[in-house]
Amino acid sequence: MKKIIALLAVLTMVFAMVACAAPAPAAEPETAATEAPAAEATEAPAEEPAAPAVKIGVILVHDENTGYDAAHIDGIKAAAEATGIPADSIIWKYNVTEDEKCYDTAIDLVEQGCTYIFSDCYGHQSYMQQAASENPDVTFVSMTGDGAALSKLPNFKNAFPHTFESRYVSGVVAGMKLKELMDAGTVTDPYVGYVGAFPYAEVVSGYTAFFLGIQSIVPTAHMDVIYTNSWYDPTAEAEAANALMAKGAHIIGQHADSTGAPGAVQTALDAGSVVYCVGYNIDMLAAAPTAALTSAQNNWASYYTYAFKAALAGEDIVTDWSEGYATGANMISPLGPSCAAGTAEKVAEVEAAIKDGTLNIFDTAKFTVGGQPVTSYLAIDTDGDWVGDTGEAIENGIFFESKLRSAPYFGLRIDGITELS
Repeated sequence: MKKIIALLAVLTMVFAMVACAAPAPAAEPETAATEAPAAEATEAPAEEPAAPAVKIGVILVHDENTGYDAAHIDGIKAAAEATGIPADSIIWKYNVTEDEKCYDTAIDLVEQGCTYIFSDCYGHQSYMQQAASENPDVTFVSMTGDGAALSKLPNFKNAFPHTFESRYVSGVVAGMKLKELMDAGTVTDPYVGYVGAFPYAEVVSGYTAFFLGIQSIVPTAHMDVIYTNSWYDPTAEAEAANALMAKGAHIIGQHADSTGAPGAVQTALDAGSVVYCVGYNIDMLAAAPTAALTSAQNNWASYYTYAFKAALAGEDIVTDWSEGYATGANMISPLGPSCAAGTAEKVAEVEAAIKDGTLNIFDTAKFTVGGQPVTSYLAIDTDGDWVGDTGEAIENGIFFESKLRSAPYFGLRIDGITELS
């Protein structure tokens, strides 16, 4: 019995030792016994250079209530969206007068960290130039200005689209309506009126192109211009339009920033007068739903998109920028319901010719001055007396506007147009 018990005890101990023992590891391959090689170091991807910080300052002579400023505001917002510049990187300054307030505003924008400052008014130019001379690390752009190249300041720029092109096309629209009225016997005298702001080359270039567009359809057309001596004066613009209509004008064009003239024309049309208008900057159909034929417009987003892209890339903005129909920098607004039949087709034909270069707006064969052809014209005023001193604008019988600088310099008073006091 004792032997049996002893034998059981021995067997129990053997089973316990087997149950508690760790299993023997499986034989590993010889290579596994050596230390694994360290992972090869991979070169960290090169960091993209940080985009330059861009903060934009905008100086406006008025606000969104004027067509001209509204066009700039819309252009800046569209360009900012297209280039990814956030809204809080743009500081807006409204109703900045053409005096020392502009300089003070520009300096305030510099102190707020703006690296690019844009002004939309010619009268701001001298103050923008002064600020540019004192702040070489900030780029200043004076729209419609003409002094950047002469200033020799690398951080002072000018820009202006080929407005004369859209003026000419809007003149074609007016000419089509005038011809329709004459063909119907409703109008016998092809008399046109024009409300201008100031007797600057910008205005003269525009109204001359408008007139030549009309004459391309109605060669006997003639035009009077009344100046308001203000970019924005709704009352004066309406009074000028009324004075021109009282003289018998059947078409009223404008280079002024309000709806004063179109509103006056709509009132006259509603009262039974045969008269229509062509606007500027914005679509005037809201102000003159049956009187407005179209408006000459600038696509300011074209320039601002270019400038913002250059700023983000750290590239210099050209000193004088000027583009036109060929790059979408200007256009006319949608045709109004009172336009003559066939106007859309004619506009398409003219726009195509402008884009491909077969139509030159200021072909000197189209006009005379004092009854004589014009063969030479110095475009650039170097001493501030409003008379060109250098830069031949006419080549092979074509006056090349906005080629020698961005701002218009066509200052010829051609036959068929009279400036009234």
